[in-house]
Amino acid sequence: MKVLVRAFAALCLVALAACGKPVVLAPLAEVQARAYHHPGPPALTLYTVINNRSGSGAHTALMVSGSQRVLWDPAGSFKVPFVPERNDVLFGMTEQARKIYIDYHARETFRIVEQTVEVSPETAELALKLVQEQGNAGDATCSLTTSRILSKLPGFEGFPVSWFPVKTMEAFAARTGVQGRTITDDDADENHGVLIRATEAPPNTF
Repeated sequence: MKVLVRAFAALCLVALAACGKPVVLAPLAEVQARAYHHPGPPALTLYTVINNRSGSGAHTALMVSGSQRVLWDPAGSFKVPFVPERNDVLFGMTEQARKIYIDYHARETFRIVEQTVEVSPETAELALKLVQEQGNAGDATCSLTTSRILSKLPGFEGFPVSWFPVKTMEAFAARTGVQGRTITDDDADENHGVLIRATEAPPNTF
């Protein structure tokens, strides 16, 4: 019986690995060239995409602003030419890229909850390190991997690790100093990501 259980567990791990999106590794030279430092204080911003019809969470992502600003977008589908990706970490998260990311997700059927908390420079640098070490995330593990990263940061001790984006969002909201807002957009679903198709414009034009 134990042998069967182990065999079943191994098959599950293989299936989970197979269902993840292909690994994306932009050249390091491009990543370094696109690196963006936001002038604001070091901060973490949690993005939660919520289905307007069911109220269930559809996606979790974490923007880290420290010596550079990146977006941990586990198993995400967001792609623009001037935002290089390595293992689900999006580099060069300028204000233009951030606005396009929001527009890409917010539409008539989905809203985004944006929650930001200022952190120490040391915490921001640790978060930058952890998201880059995490590696490519499997499908449906956006909340799991993000909450696991948060649980390793100072000030987030005991942060619950959860598969569910809304639970991760609620736990993040309980942190002291978190500022949040809900972003809605009445774009029809067929216009989903309309700005992402208009990215021939150079970066930082927004």
